[in-house]
Amino acid sequence: MAEHNTKDHIIDILHKSRKNDFQSVLDELQPYDIARIYELLEAKQQVQFLLLLETEQLADLIQELDKEKQLEVLTKLGIEKSAKVMDLMDNDDIASMIGELDEEQVETLLSGMKTEESKIVQNLMNYPPETAGRLMTNRFVWIPKHYTVRQTVEKLKSFAELAETINYLYVIDEAKRLVGVVSYREIILADIEAKIEDIMFTRVISVNADTDQEEVAQLIERYDFVAIPVVGQNDILLGIVTVDDIIDVVIKEANEDIEKLSASGKEIDFDTKAFVAAYRRLPWLIVLLFIGVVSGTIISQFEETLSRVVALSFFMPMIAGMTGNTGTQSLAVVVRGLIQKDIHKSVVTKLILREFGVGIIIGTVCGLLIAIIAYVWQDNPFLGLVVGSSLVITLIIGTLAGTIIPIILYKLNVDPAIASGPLITTVNDILSLFIYFGIATAFIAHLT
Repeated sequence: MAEHNTKDHIIDILHKSRKNDFQSVLDELQPYDIARIYELLEAKQQVQFLLLLETEQLADLIQELDKEKQLEVLTKLGIEKSAKVMDLMDNDDIASMIGELDEEQVETLLSGMKTEESKIVQNLMNYPPETAGRLMTNRFVWIPKHYTVRQTVEKLKSFAELAETINYLYVIDEAKRLVGVVSYREIILADIEAKIEDIMFTRVISVNADTDQEEVAQLIERYDFVAIPVVGQNDILLGIVTVDDIIDVVIKEANEDIEKLSASGKEIDFDTKAFVAAYRRLPWLIVLLFIGVVSGTIISQFEETLSRVVALSFFMPMIAGMTGNTGTQSLAVVVRGLIQKDIHKSVVTKLILREFGVGIIIGTVCGLLIAIIAYVWQDNPFLGLVVGSSLVITLIIGTLAGTIIPIILYKLNVDPAIASGPLITTVNDILSLFIYFGIATAFIAHLT
């Protein structure tokens, strides 16, 4: 509600061209809020909005938009103005923004930037996507190890405005190798004439430029860092990856995993057109459609059993549905665990045994409940036995399938999230129906 009220106020200001009032409103807003208000404006109002923004505000605004809208804003600004804006943007954000454009478009956007800034962006783009090198920024404070605290404070004052973070200061030697780290807190508490090499920590946790971004995220989470240094060959300090970029990575990776788990395809959001969304979902669904035909084949093989005991059909959807549900639950737990833990034999064994125990407990409780319902409904203890025992066995199998399949894929260096919920549900449907009708056929003499 407040966002819309602010938008209405800004529209009124735009109509009256009151630039001072406009800046007074924006001074109270965060870059994220400014970006959201910009997106709520109509096209003509957006142009007016951009014209009233200062260059630094434009840089902050663009960094809060998605790639498509970032490029849209730069186009509206023109080459000269967009170059000035990009000079103020974080270089890693620029590399991410233009990473999928063709060479001609990249050259056009970078041509107006300062030579030094343009070269840094080009260097970042030489690193593979989704690595520490592509994520890192060069806007941080480094200091030579022979500096005193006094010299460090002076440098910190000079570069604090440009640095993304000053929580840590990274220490290098004459060859620009990373040799230590000192926190802002240590600087404040140290004697003003103390040498940095005497107060720094020499055990520095760093990552290589080609380290996968998920591994970087795990290290930052594990050690509660707000930034982590990136080194190249011979431990030469190249840059740092900050926690705000890692949060974006975590959200992106989580969204990708959810898309794979649901087999809904990638990059489907509220704005995706119906045809595109359907096109991205169809491949999975067609595969599952053919796998699902197997379920129909199983049912047809037990047609005689069904015709003799019609009550079996009542519990059939429940058996299949419960098995798929418990398999999907286990899958979600395992995929999340694979991201957070180092997987080795003892961890896998413990996990499988734990999920096996979970399957027994869930199966026993649910099996007893449905057995009682089946017995009371048809006044036949053998029907309760068939339905209850089938559910116990299928829930155990479903839980184990949801646990073991993603682990196998992980060991084969395949993204475990690809073992999607619908796939495991379909496989479990086949197993559960086969078990259910197999047990029912064995007890058919007592059911009729």
